[in-house]
Amino acid sequence: MSDLHAPLLRWYAEHQRDLPWRRPDASPWAVLVSELMLQQTPVARVLPVYEVWLERWPTPADLAAEPSGEAVRAWGRLGYPRRALRLHAAAVAIVERHGGEVPDDHAALLALPGVGDYTAAAVASFAFRQRHAVLDTNVRRVVARAVGGVEFPPTALTRAERDRAARLLPDDPDTAATWAVAVMELGALVCTAASPRCAECPIADRCAWRSAGYPAYDGPPRRGQAWAGTDRQCRGRLMAVLREADGPVHRSRLDAVWPDASQRERCLDSLLVDRLARRTGPDSYAL
Repeated sequence: MSDLHAPLLRWYAEHQRDLPWRRPDASPWAVLVSELMLQQTPVARVLPVYEVWLERWPTPADLAAEPSGEAVRAWGRLGYPRRALRLHAAAVAIVERHGGEVPDDHAALLALPGVGDYTAAAVASFAFRQRHAVLDTNVRRVVARAVGGVEFPPTALTRAERDRAARLLPDDPDTAATWAVAVMELGALVCTAASPRCAECPIADRCAWRSAGYPAYDGPPRRGQAWAGTDRQCRGRLMAVLREADGPVHRSRLDAVWPDASQRERCLDSLLVDRLARRTGPDSYAL
């Protein structure tokens, strides 16, 4: 057993946040919804949308019975709205292939629309208490520092990272599931990217990065994502108009929210291609 397990599990038992998708009564569907919503989105922004979503659609069948546009509308301002379409498609697949119940098999989870390696492992671990390496950004950073002795992991997930995370898993599946979320929580609250609070870390005395004197990251530049003036911002403005309308929207209302006509046209076309919007007439659009 790794000497990291006991101190980190004790820390988690005392410091874990009370999040609805971690509670004992959270259904596998609730866990799946949370995982898709939390991709590239902070917990504080997810919580209100998550609660409204689960109240409206407490089961996959409830969501599958609605048009996909309603899922996009309910997604609100979480960003990356294609996740809403993927969640709707997953709900339909769960109803059609699994009798409306989120499957507990990792391979079956991985076969659902919009579910990749991370999400399949997370749902299998957190909802069904199985033994899987769950590798999100926070976990990768903690393991890179505590075990690898480097400030940040590689830009892309590597086989070596997967193998190392798998070796760190406790043998007992239930304990392994708790370990997975504990490492994630440590990365979110203490071992953060910009300002790690090493004095509060339960495994600081075992951290290879600390022992090495905190060597600085020497990999490729870590760039933040631009926003102002980008196609992402333009798409967001167009989506906001469509989302807030009760019915079809005339093109003039879309023209009013973005001044660059060529960029606006390009972004509107991309929304149609992504099935986040649909044409309802020669000059009208809707979700």
